[in-house]
Amino acid sequence: KAVRLNPGDPYLKVYLALKLQDGGETAEAETHIREALSSTSCQTYVFRYAAKYYRRKGCIDKALDLLHRALQASPDSAYLHYQIGLCYRQQMIQMKTSRNRQLRRQENWQELAQQAICEFQRTVELKSTFEMAYICMAQVQADIHQYEEAEANFQKVLNMTHSDYHIEQDVHFRYGCYQQFHQKSEDKAITHYLKGLKMGEKTFVWRKLLTALEKVAERRADQNVLPVESIGLLGLVHKLRGNMQEALLCYERALRLTGAVNPEF
Repeated sequence: KAVRLNPGDPYLKVYLALKLQDGGETAEAETHIREALSSTSCQTYVFRYAAKYYRRKGCIDKALDLLHRALQASPDSAYLHYQIGLCYRQQMIQMKTSRNRQLRRQENWQELAQQAICEFQRTVELKSTFEMAYICMAQVQADIHQYEEAEANFQKVLNMTHSDYHIEQDVHFRYGCYQQFHQKSEDKAITHYLKGLKMGEKTFVWRKLLTALEKVAERRADQNVLPVESIGLLGLVHKLRGNMQEALLCYERALRLTGAVNPEF
């Protein structure tokens, strides 16, 4: 409606394009992005959010071009350096998982990792409370086995006071994944998945936390690792999903393993 009332406003067009992209309406989103980029007003703003659109679309080179153009007007923008870091990180992941052996060469993707780290470092120099920049930097550092540096950055964020519980929830999810897959500590991973889930509202990250907890609990139950705790966690997963019958069956099974329930029942 706002775009219909102000059809020449590039700010509204680029904002609408991102919303359409979220909803999977890619053709209409692309039209609005192109129209916004053809405008000569609000260029720095349009460049930064059009870059976000192209990064999410997977057009990293296009996103980087727009971000560097925006950076010429705002060289000390923490947001722009963060977005550039995300682009390098995405390129690193694409290269690392490519089927092309030449692209997969370690020195190639490690160079991109270092570029991403430099951009995230610049971000936190400009804005020391930029939580997600620390987290993304830690994730890249973990990918290149800089575990001491990664842990330090995770701890900085875990010790911050968060104004937005969505971010805090995401921090617990990402740190849990780091503990599970990089440090091979499922116990610590479970602790942080549970902390994130206790934050209540069923957000997208909340659902990712629940799935992560379910997978690790299922694997441990199948391998008979702390079976009472693992089956109890599966009961909690069912309970949080609203499957009370399945939850009760898991809790009963866990109780039987403790010997607290008479096996004749």
